[in-house]
Amino acid sequence: MAQNEPLVTVVTPVYNTEKYLAECIESVLGQTYRNFEYLIVDNQSKDRSLEIAQRYAERDNRIRIHSNETFLAQMPNWNHALRLISTDSAYCKIVHADDWLFSNCLEEMVSCALRHPTVGLVGAYRLDETRVNLDGLPYPSHCTPGRDLARLHLLGKIFVFGAPTSLLLRSDVVRDRDPFYEEDNPHADVDACLATLRTTDFGFVHEVLTFTRRHNESATSLVKRFGTNRLARLEALEDHGPFFLAADELDRRRQEASRDYYKFLARQLLEQQGHDFWQYHRRWLDRIGHPLSYVRLALALASQLLDTRSSARHLVAGFRRRSATRGAS
Repeated sequence: MAQNEPLVTVVTPVYNTEKYLAECIESVLGQTYRNFEYLIVDNQSKDRSLEIAQRYAERDNRIRIHSNETFLAQMPNWNHALRLISTDSAYCKIVHADDWLFSNCLEEMVSCALRHPTVGLVGAYRLDETRVNLDGLPYPSHCTPGRDLARLHLLGKIFVFGAPTSLLLRSDVVRDRDPFYEEDNPHADVDACLATLRTTDFGFVHEVLTFTRRHNESATSLVKRFGTNRLARLEALEDHGPFFLAADELDRRRQEASRDYYKFLARQLLEQQGHDFWQYHRRWLDRIGHPLSYVRLALALASQLLDTRSSARHLVAGFRRRSATRGAS
């Protein structure tokens, strides 16, 4: 370990993830950066996850295992895990139990953060299953002002946050925002990034440093099923737009996001989405102060019906989904 290396806390929330957990743990223990603690938080797993974690903890004293007394939902569990990091931790990183890190991940991210003390978040390219993404920042933009990066994100010009595995966080930033993740928002990780960029800058390493695995059981399935990314875009504009965007920019972006959202809802009408879909969207729209407009929905549907080919495609998609659901039942 190099002298004066700051302590990094790596956090892995675990719940029934025995299939990939060993691969994840080994990727953390194989880091070229050596001064880290590894906190594994078992959330009442029913499989061999805890046993696997304990087996590794017996071999490496940097691993600390915490077992939750009761089961916690995803976001509350992430917040609970972050509250357990050591008080002398300088940086922290959540690594999902089915993701992993390339061996130089911590070394490169910490090096970037140390070179730029105003940075609160550090990102990098990631391998997202079989493709590399989180690109868009020109080389060598190792430190981008937080306001500039947040503006680009809200204007829909760039997305470099990825998932929590993709980022290194400054621990004092995490401690100053409790809870760090908004617990009733499935896109709380992006919301936390935008909130952090109000007072800090964004660091970036132009290398592929993390791997993200897609799976049906994750929060990404909720995004796909209910189209929550469009709702999250509306909420982000309400919560963070007034801080980062000029009034005319915010108004234009709100209109663009709202048109796209109602166009999406019109397609879901054609696909005959069920009660749970519409209840979810009505509830979230009420939460952000934009009750569902049936007039706008009717206008969007009329516009959609003019495109007969697209309308037919969505009607068929709805029929196939309902048939598959009946077959599964």
